[in-house]
Amino acid sequence: MPSDTGLPADSGKGGGRLPPLPPEQMTEEQKRVAAGIAGGPRGGIRGPFNAMLRSPVVAERFQLLGEYLRFNSSIPPDLNEMAILITAREWSAQYEWYAHHILAMKAGLPPAIAAAIAEGRKPDGMTEDQRIIWEFCTELYRTRTVSDATYEQTKARFGENGIIDLIAVSGYYVAVGMTLNVAQVPLPPGVAEPLKPLG
Repeated sequence: MPSDTGLPADSGKGGGRLPPLPPEQMTEEQKRVAAGIAGGPRGGIRGPFNAMLRSPVVAERFQLLGEYLRFNSSIPPDLNEMAILITAREWSAQYEWYAHHILAMKAGLPPAIAAAIAEGRKPDGMTEDQRIIWEFCTELYRTRTVSDATYEQTKARFGENGIIDLIAVSGYYVAVGMTLNVAQVPLPPGVAEPLKPLG
């Protein structure tokens, strides 16, 4: 049974460069992959997957990795969503931010933390765990690696499994953000772009 993701149902409509494919236009492989995605914990095909179905092998393998990173990561859900929001901000991925802000709030990330990330600044009042996630992800994006100190504090708190999960969720959502931006996946009607340009 699909879980309640907290996201609005996908209407199946929408524009962009790679809009949803009508079932009658899908190949048998696309139909099979689409059914697998819709029948999993996401409960529907939304975000990057309508675009990715143009390459059903990519869509299928991507969604398997994403399913682990979204629903089974060793990083706690609120911190995992924080890492995704940092990625969405780095890429100014409007749809990614929109969707994962909903999930981050549901997971218990404080709104003030998300607001600071949206503004491109270090949040005030972070817990130790939030600070570690912010420093690891931000340093990874800014320097393309992390310092020994950042590595060791992240390892001490989340273990080597957590380090790999944190790298993986960051890299995965870079690719998701790229797909959403290139495909120009639209926000739902009436929803303003949540991310402002950074100066």
